[in-house]
Amino acid sequence: MENLEFAWRTLPGWEATTWRSHTTMTSVLDTATLPRPHAYTSEFAELLGRIKSHKLLDRAVGFYITVIVVLSVALLGTLTAMFFIGDSWAQLALAPVIAIIMTQFSFVTHEAAHRQVFSSGKANDNTARILANGVVGISYAWWMSKHTKHHANPNTVGKDPDIAGEVVNFRQEDAAKTTGVIRAFVKYQGWLFFPILTLEGLNLHVQAFRRVLGKDPVKNRGSELTLLLIRNLGYPIILLALMPWYIALVFLVIHMALFGVYMGASFAPNHKGMPQIPAGVKVDFLRRQVLTSRNIRGGVFMNHFMGGLNYQVEHHLFPSMARPKLQKAARLVREFCAEKKIAYTEAGLFESYGIVVRYLNEVGLAARDPFDCPALGTVGR
Repeated sequence: MENLEFAWRTLPGWEATTWRSHTTMTSVLDTATLPRPHAYTSEFAELLGRIKSHKLLDRAVGFYITVIVVLSVALLGTLTAMFFIGDSWAQLALAPVIAIIMTQFSFVTHEAAHRQVFSSGKANDNTARILANGVVGISYAWWMSKHTKHHANPNTVGKDPDIAGEVVNFRQEDAAKTTGVIRAFVKYQGWLFFPILTLEGLNLHVQAFRRVLGKDPVKNRGSELTLLLIRNLGYPIILLALMPWYIALVFLVIHMALFGVYMGASFAPNHKGMPQIPAGVKVDFLRRQVLTSRNIRGGVFMNHFMGGLNYQVEHHLFPSMARPKLQKAARLVREFCAEKKIAYTEAGLFESYGIVVRYLNEVGLAARDPFDCPALGTVGR
């Protein structure tokens, strides 16, 4: 599959300033044309200087406190509405609302984990741990372990856990090795990607307990486990107190399914279908973060809808940058990339979903016949 992977670099737009990715091929970053990493160290320093001159690394404490208060009031208001509706199937209409609120809390958790909320690392850690374990019901320790590796090496083979899927496969080599039920799924994984996200909420909760109950070291294991138990036992008890058990069960299923879809639909467009860096290859920090990331157009609305994840390029370059600063930073980074002739990729939300689906289906071709990839015959001629 080598010809297929490296053919990506010949596609029109690679040298473009703003590259709108329409290709769905499995892509590996062509590092042969990039000089050694140390040749670029001053470029990121130059960009960082521009960012600092606009004070874009300053915290936005007031913004995040407002968001947390608004979400908390919304959650209490929704629970109050459930109480007044009473024993009725109409309560199910509020399950999507709870899913949205929990996902929005997850975004703030993600931002606190990146030190975006407070200047104090301890305050950020405590906030993220309480929101993750005690409100959303997932493990902060598990998230930090996985997400830190991703940020250090996005789309890097062998180092980024986000492209080492157990069910969904993001590399043709991995897809070709699948067997049984997984292989049957991978063949059409692009079309099945969003449906399977309905199980992602459950997976996140299961992974939380696997982490805190496992043998690997966990910082503040006791507090994490306590918060997880209070949240994941207390929430079903609250539902049972507000509605009959059969409505509560359906409510919980809807909530978890939509939570998984919302989370997955917010994180998936950021890197899926973007170039992958081969194992053992070194790329300078600036290009490693920019060339493997995709921004989502949409302005202020999208910034809130995706919790700042729509500015993925800027988020990866400056992980501690607060959400309200990202839009202005994007203009500076886009201009800088234009000067340095670095491809800066952005797409519309639904356009990005189309790219992800086609990309995953392209990868899935390898699961249909490991000895005869249909796309190879077309590209390799």
